Amino acid sequence: MRNPESAPPTRTAPPPGTRIRRPLFAAVAVESLGTGLYLPLALLYFLKATHLDLGTIGLLVSMATALTLPLPLAVGWLVDRIGPRWVVAAGQALQGIGFLCYLAVSGAASLVAAVLVTTAGLRIYWSSVFALIADQADADRPDAKDEWFARTTMVREAGAGGGALLAGALLGTDSLRVHHALILASAVAMLAAALVVAFLVPPVPHHAPPAEGRSGYRALLRDRPFLGLIGTCTIFALCSTFLALSLPVYLVEGLSAPGWAPGALLALNTLLLATCTGTVTRFVRRRWSRPRAMATGGGLWALWCAVSAAAVLLPQDAVLPFLACAVACYSVAEMVYGPASNALTADVAPAGSRGTYLATFQYTFATANIIAPGLFGLLFSRDRLLPWLAVGLLAALGSLLMLRLEHRLPTATPLSPTLAR
Repeated sequence: MRNPESAPPTRTAPPPGTRIRRPLFAAVAVESLGTGLYLPLALLYFLKATHLDLGTIGLLVSMATALTLPLPLAVGWLVDRIGPRWVVAAGQALQGIGFLCYLAVSGAASLVAAVLVTTAGLRIYWSSVFALIADQADADRPDAKDEWFARTTMVREAGAGGGALLAGALLGTDSLRVHHALILASAVAMLAAALVVAFLVPPVPHHAPPAEGRSGYRALLRDRPFLGLIGTCTIFALCSTFLALSLPVYLVEGLSAPGWAPGALLALNTLLLATCTGTVTRFVRRRWSRPRAMATGGGLWALWCAVSAAAVLLPQDAVLPFLACAVACYSVAEMVYGPASNALTADVAPAGSRGTYLATFQYTFATANIIAPGLFGLLFSRDRLLPWLAVGLLAALGSLLMLRLEHRLPTATPLSPTLAR
């Protein structure tokens, strides 16, 4: 009789979706690593590589970025017709080419050209990658989008955080050769991610757009619930972009905290998003509808603003632990809101129009990125607490609007117990 202990172990089948998850998540990780390597050094590199001053560089970068704002409209149309996979790969490849162009920057014209190519690739990528994630999630199992968006967030935060830490350590040498090496590494990472998406991410069935008049931007502009969702999510996007923008200035100028404090608190946010998003999303999805999850995220952002403002009442040695709790509150808001908002937008899109709807959704963040710096500067220059008051009130308003929209949007129910397992 055969000894059971000597028998080879039985191989269990991989979990559903493993085959299609791994290549996509690998591509996101590599792309995020490249982004993390690049972000800390962009303006510093242009100062070293050209004779331009910081004000001129900022103006030229803003101008090149503004020129790419119409791109998501074309990208959404293209995704609906050929599918997102090749569009995502093209966006990543274009970013890689743009980074290679950075190595040739020597003046204003070459700077604008390099930033224009890179930013165009970035717009194409962000306007198509959420459709790719949603399509891959549909091929995994029903109603898996929240989990996929959560996992993607974790991978992205881990990759970008690792890249930023590596770049920060190497930039201490203050060498132009190190800058060139980091830019080249970013380019290689982007091109490698494009190859993974193009050749290793499996294709999934693509829904062709329906008859003319029932798809595209004309139909979207007649979709009042979706327009309401876009307006509300623009408010939430403003809350989401406010941490990195406001915290360093508020800590150093408003609370006289040490210069290392902003980096430490922003690193805490990255760590929480990279490790806890999946767990929080599963908890939320089993209990609340997506609109209610988004409204809860808005409520947590309002609480974050109130706690951050209250830091002025504390003694100096208590400020950083207190604001660490505030950053944790912000991070939970991101984890509750982000996957739910992307999954809801993907599901409210009519068949064959997912690319159009998700590309349009990206304008919520584009609008927030345009408004937030001016709003913060204007309010902070008058009183250090005004930005927190304004954003907190906006977050509360967004939560109320989201609750009103809930019953006008499809797929608003929580996950069933069967699918939650």
